[in-house]
Amino acid sequence: MAAKKSKRPATRSAKKPATRQAKKGAVRKPGGAKRTSGSGRPRARVQKPRGEAKSGSLFDRIALSKAPESHERGRVRLNQYIAQCGVASRRGSDELIAQGRVTVNGEVTTELGTKVDPIHDRIVVDDRVLEREKPTYVLLHKPQGFVCTNATHEQKPRAVDLLASVKGRLFSVGRLDVDSEGLILFTNDGDFSERMTHPRYGVPKNYEVVVRGRVEYEKLDKLRGGVWLAEGKTSGARIRIKRRGAERSYLDVEIREGKNREVRRMFSRIGYPVLRLKRTRIGPVTIRGLAKGRYRFLTKPEIDGLLAAASADGETEVAAEREATRQRRRRGR
Repeated sequence: MAAKKSKRPATRSAKKPATRQAKKGAVRKPGGAKRTSGSGRPRARVQKPRGEAKSGSLFDRIALSKAPESHERGRVRLNQYIAQCGVASRRGSDELIAQGRVTVNGEVTTELGTKVDPIHDRIVVDDRVLEREKPTYVLLHKPQGFVCTNATHEQKPRAVDLLASVKGRLFSVGRLDVDSEGLILFTNDGDFSERMTHPRYGVPKNYEVVVRGRVEYEKLDKLRGGVWLAEGKTSGARIRIKRRGAERSYLDVEIREGKNREVRRMFSRIGYPVLRLKRTRIGPVTIRGLAKGRYRFLTKPEIDGLLAAASADGETEVAAEREATRQRRRRGR
C-alpha cells in the first residue's frame, strides 16, 4: 500500500511542468489557435520591422485588384455607345441588342452588358455604321400643324424639317401633338432624352391652356390630386387660374409626366375640352424670345439646369400641391 501511495504524487509532479512549459512557449494566432512547427514544438513569433509592416503591401494588393486590365481600358458598354451616337436611349439600345439588330466587328451581339472599343471596333445597327456624333441640343418653338416624328413617309409637315440647317441626325425629346404648339427639344443624345422624358425624373413642363367653359375649383382639385387615364392615374398637376370667362378659361398648368396628350385628356376627363395648348417652359428653359417656327441651340448653363431638374425628387412639389388640395377640401372651401 505504501508503494502505491508514493507513485501517484510522482506522476502528477512529472506532468505539471510539461504542461506549464507548453503554455509558456505557445504562440497564438489572432483567432486564438496555437501555431506549432511540424515537430510539435511552438514556433517563435517573427516580427517585421515597423517600416516594413507599413510598406503598403495590403494597399498594393487592393490597388492591383481594382486596376483594370489593359484590354478593358477605353472600352464602354455597347448600349451606352449606341445612345451616345443618337440612335436610341440606353433602354431602347438594349432592345435593339436583344433583337439581334446590332453587330460588332461583323458578328451579331445579343448579350446585354457587352463592352466595345469605340475607336477600333466596328458597330453596325440596322446596316448603319455608327460614328460618335458631337452632342447637339436644340430648342424649337413648334407651330401648330407640325408632327414630332422622323418617319420619312409622314404626309404632314414634320417639326424636324424646321431644323434642316442643323447637321447630324436629331430626334425629338418627347412629343407635342399636331394641334399643340410651343417648346420641343431635339437632340442626338439618347441618355439626355431619357432623363428629360422618363416620369421618375420629374422634369416640370408648363403649358398655357385655354379650355371651353368656366372652370370650377372643385373640378380643378381633381386634376391636382390626379385622375385616372387608360395608362393609370396621373401624378397630379399644379394649376393656376389666370382668367375665367363665361365661355373660356385661361390656365397655367404644370405637369411632370409625359403621357400621350396628357393635358388634353386630363381636362376632357373633367368635362372641359382644351381649345388651345402651348408649352411655355421645360425645366428652367422658357419660350421667351423664341419666335414661332424658330430654333436655337441650348447653352451649357441651360443643359446643366435641365439635368439638375431631372432628379428623382421631382415629385415633391406635386406632392405638396396634393396636400394643399386635401387641406382645402377638409376646410370645405
